Amino acid sequence: MLSAQLEAYLAEINLPATIEQKKQLIDFVGMLNKWNKAYNLTAVRDPEAMLVRHIMDSLVVSKHLQGERFIDVGTGPGLPGIPLAIMNPDKQFVLLDSLGKRIRFQKQVSFELGIHNISSVESRVEAYQPEQKFDGVLSRAFASIQDMLTWCHHLPAEHGQFYALKGQLNDEEMQHIPGGFAVKEVIELKVPKLDEQRHLLKIIKE
Repeated sequence: MLSAQLEAYLAEINLPATIEQKKQLIDFVGMLNKWNKAYNLTAVRDPEAMLVRHIMDSLVVSKHLQGERFIDVGTGPGLPGIPLAIMNPDKQFVLLDSLGKRIRFQKQVSFELGIHNISSVESRVEAYQPEQKFDGVLSRAFASIQDMLTWCHHLPAEHGQFYALKGQLNDEEMQHIPGGFAVKEVIELKVPKLDEQRHLLKIIKE
């Protein structure tokens, strides 16, 4: 059932996937559903809803990623980082979260599903000082754009970008983007089966 739905959704967003990638995505939903019962990782309880609200909501960003090294800030159980890592095996993803139970879940997913291009870090974003900076700093439902840029300003490499995944765009929020940053692009995203607004903001340091 989920496999057929995933197949249709991937076709709808024109994102090719191997048999192995599709299996990893479905197995990730299965693990999220199983662990959720004990650890309360997400408010979404139904695997079919998880497929739309977590997997597809993450994957619509995939074709917009530029570079090889990414950090997913406030990743929770690994969203959007784990679905994006599955679909982009040539890119590296650091998953950053301050809660140990979420990090344990991510590590188990990496181990069980054989995802080798993610690494999980338990830390507050302000305290995390990576040796190597990132081509892309991702955040999904993590904070306001203002807070994201203030807390994550030290993470992108020289030509790196911020990728803020937002729902409806808030004019007030857009007007409070801190100095030294510029919105390079606003992309309207369409998530299959989701009748809600989704936007990707690409932001650069000036």
